[in-house]
Amino acid sequence: MGLSVAANIYHFLSQTRELFGDEIFIQSSLDNIDQGSGYDFPGSLQEFNDKINSCHKCQLGDARTKFVFGVGDPNADLLLVGEAPGVDEDRLGEPFVGRAGKLLDKILAAIHLNRTKGVYICNVLKCRPPNNRDPLPSEVDQCEPYLQHQISLIKPQLIVALGRVAGKTLLKQDLPLKAMRGKMYHYEGIPLIVTYHPAALLRNSGFKVPTWKDFQWIQSILDGKTNIG
Repeated sequence: MGLSVAANIYHFLSQTRELFGDEIFIQSSLDNIDQGSGYDFPGSLQEFNDKINSCHKCQLGDARTKFVFGVGDPNADLLLVGEAPGVDEDRLGEPFVGRAGKLLDKILAAIHLNRTKGVYICNVLKCRPPNNRDPLPSEVDQCEPYLQHQISLIKPQLIVALGRVAGKTLLKQDLPLKAMRGKMYHYEGIPLIVTYHPAALLRNSGFKVPTWKDFQWIQSILDGKTNIG
């Protein structure tokens, strides 16, 4: 067996165990495997959601109303990653549906995008922390593999981290948001930028101008007008 094949198999099994524990899931039919995509598992976002939406790997699973997987185009060029569900998201099971979500929809519309086509939206955590507190490191550790697999299934052209928690999680850098924004990073080879969370704009209108500049940059990248290397 070639080294690259063995490495792929090892990566697949390691990721599977990290996501689902020792209960390894194997496709029962080769007809269900995308022959051009290697070892993608599960093969679609819906299958993945069905597999993990009863998760109780941390205490948040015991208190949630609904598991908030994500929403949008499974073939999106743009992936927006927030922090965690809030009270409205927990009630409805969809990310960014409260005041911050309505503002995000307006920002996306201003660059001719929406959450149903070309965009996918999810959070680092899939369950709401009590009183909307910051996620605990232990909670991020349990949920991050789910986010990683979502990214591997979507294969976006650009990832945008909304807020400090999302930026810190994806970049593994514990920096103030101001220090993270305005720069191009890469996550597993995918261009990534960090901007303010829409909720921050509701608290501080001074963040609106820099956020708008960031989304103009996002539009330029998606339109192919900015060379991202």
